[in-house]
Amino acid sequence: MDLAALPSDLTLHLTQVGLTASNLSAALRPVLDTLTSHAGARTATYYQRRDHTGRAGPPGPSYPARVCQGPAPLPTLPTDLTRALQRHADLLEWPPDGHRPPLLAAPIHDRDGTLLGALLITHDTPDWSASHRTLLRTLAGLVTLVAARLHAEERERDAHEHALRALSLALEARDHDLRGHTDRVTQLALLVGQAMHLPPDSLGALRWGAYLHDIGKLTLPDDVLHHPGPLTPAMRDRMHQHVQEGLNLARQLPFVPPEALDVIAAHHERWDGSGYPRGRSGTAIPLTARIFAACDVFDALTSPRAYKHAWTPGDALHFVQQGSGTHFDPQVVQALTQVLGHHAA
Repeated sequence: MDLAALPSDLTLHLTQVGLTASNLSAALRPVLDTLTSHAGARTATYYQRRDHTGRAGPPGPSYPARVCQGPAPLPTLPTDLTRALQRHADLLEWPPDGHRPPLLAAPIHDRDGTLLGALLITHDTPDWSASHRTLLRTLAGLVTLVAARLHAEERERDAHEHALRALSLALEARDHDLRGHTDRVTQLALLVGQAMHLPPDSLGALRWGAYLHDIGKLTLPDDVLHHPGPLTPAMRDRMHQHVQEGLNLARQLPFVPPEALDVIAAHHERWDGSGYPRGRSGTAIPLTARIFAACDVFDALTSPRAYKHAWTPGDALHFVQQGSGTHFDPQVVQALTQVLGHHAA
């Protein structure tokens, strides 16, 4: 049996999974379900190579007894089976001594031929039919393609992230008061986002938005950017323009997701609607921007500036707490307090 012999809707679904799965666990779930429901396998699982993940493998000759369910950490291959799979490019029956009903294993390699893991299935009888083998090879090929695609996308994301951080550091190089601000506020925002249980995609967008939040300040004239005291009304109006100018710059980068643009566009909005540039209020302000706003103010207060000394973490947190329900989202303030409380006494 191969994909062509499966129902057309299942074949289409597996193909779509291969093209769109955001992680390996998401791709494996329908693959393993197909092996148990259409190939007659009693159990199916995917094992990571032990030294590929850095986690210890199962003790002794322990083998899969259930369908692997994501997104929990994937189990790791026993060392003896790993060695055997490294010597085989095709399917492998294991163990070779025949003392137990054997597994049928399909190795998964990366583009350089390095063993990443294996699909493993068990059957009620020791004999594997040609259809078992054909379908397992086909699905192993699908998993290999998914792994290769995810690896390429991860390398591309890493390149994008380095580029965005470089842009943020370019602003810091122009304004010495901001030195270290991007990394500090990014880390704090991620901790608060995690405390609020943001999904991974939103956390990634929050991080990228944090890198770019003030990129529009690159367009500000020196007499505004470096003004040592309170801004004049004209200077303030010019300062407010950095939000839209930053958004215009970031939109030129097609890989920046909308949630990251939200941070740039709305991190100066206030919960009560008194912020800028659009006067949005409450939950009309995107959550990533609400999280970043509180963290941005906290870091600004605890950092020295040409016009002020650094506040203590306790005083800065108290200021943010006083703004709960007016400047800041109360739930964000609660999460920030949870993250910083033990540091801000």
